[in-house]
Amino acid sequence: MEEDVPKGRSHYAIGQDISALSVEELKETVALLKEEIARLERELQAKDTTRATADALFRRN
Repeated sequence: MEEDVPKGRSHYAIGQDISALSVEELKETVALLKEEIARLERELQAKDTTRATADALFRRN
């Protein structure tokens, strides 16, 4: 499981107790989560575009 976490990345898990994290760790975690949200949104947009293209193609026939 530890191999799945890229080097230099936080070991933060959604829902974990964050009371023991330092201010710097919290800031780093927020930055990482913002990057991850952007990555997820890009993938969602790509899938929406692909689906719209497929829908348009099949509606023509």
